[in-house]
Amino acid sequence: MYEVDHPAYKQLTKIGREITSKVQPRAVVVFSAHWQAGTDTIQVNTAEITDLIYDFYGFPSHYYKEKYPNVGSKEIATKVLDALGEAGIKAEGVKRGLDHGVWASFKCAFEPDSNPLNVPVVQVSLFKTEDPMQHYRLGQAVSKLRDENILIVVSGMAVHNLRDMQFTWGNPRPLPYTVSFDEALKDAVVTPPAERAKAMADLLKRGDARQAHPTFDHLLPIHIGAGAAGDDLGKRLWTLKEGSMSWAQYRFGEVANASSSL
Repeated sequence: MYEVDHPAYKQLTKIGREITSKVQPRAVVVFSAHWQAGTDTIQVNTAEITDLIYDFYGFPSHYYKEKYPNVGSKEIATKVLDALGEAGIKAEGVKRGLDHGVWASFKCAFEPDSNPLNVPVVQVSLFKTEDPMQHYRLGQAVSKLRDENILIVVSGMAVHNLRDMQFTWGNPRPLPYTVSFDEALKDAVVTPPAERAKAMADLLKRGDARQAHPTFDHLLPIHIGAGAAGDDLGKRLWTLKEGSMSWAQYRFGEVANASSSL
C-alpha cells in the first residue's frame, strides 16, 4: 500500500481504473481471506456505514490510522442474502467493518483522490473451512448478481507463506513452490468451465499446496470467483512471483461483465 513503485501496486491501480472507467459497476460484493464465519454459515455485512478493521499486529502506529472512504448497502446485502438462501446456503446479516483484505487493496486499486470507487461495497465472509467445493458453490450462488451489474471481487493471494518470508527478506527470487504453485493455479483457472471446478479443487491436493498456503484461507477466495464466473473463461492478467509470495491477478469474463479477482 505504501510502496507505490511496487509492480503489484501499479497493477492494482490499472485494474481499478478499468473497473471505474469501463466496468462501471452498480455495486461491489467482495470476499476477503480475512473473514471466515461458520463452518456452514455465511455472514453478510448489512451496515450502511462501515469502519475499518485493523486486523494485524506489530506494525507502525500510522497503519492503524489509515482511512478508506466507503459506504455499504442494505439493499445489496439483502440481494446477497436472498441469493444464498435460494441456493440453500445458511446466511445471516451482521454489522461489521471492512478488514484489511479489502481496504488495503482497495486503496491501491481505487485511490480515493485520483480514482474513487463511488459505489457501495458489501463484504461477505468465507466459510470457516478448507473445503474448495463449498467455496466454489458459494460463488455459484452469488453469480446471478453479476446480471445486475454487481461486480464480484475476491481478495487473497496466489501464493501466501508468511512463515518463509524470513528466508527471502531482501531477496525477491521466488522459492521453488512459489513458481510451481503459481503456474498450477493459472492452469486451473484457465481450465474450460465444464472442468474448472475439479481443477480448482485438485489444487489443494498438490504436494506443494501446503508450502504455498500453510492455511488455505488466502487461496479459497479464488474458488469463489471461479464459481461466480459461470460459463465465463478465466484469465491471468498478471503475476509476480516474489520470495514466498505471488501477487497474481485474475479476471473471469470480459470487461463488460467481469467477475474480478484482486
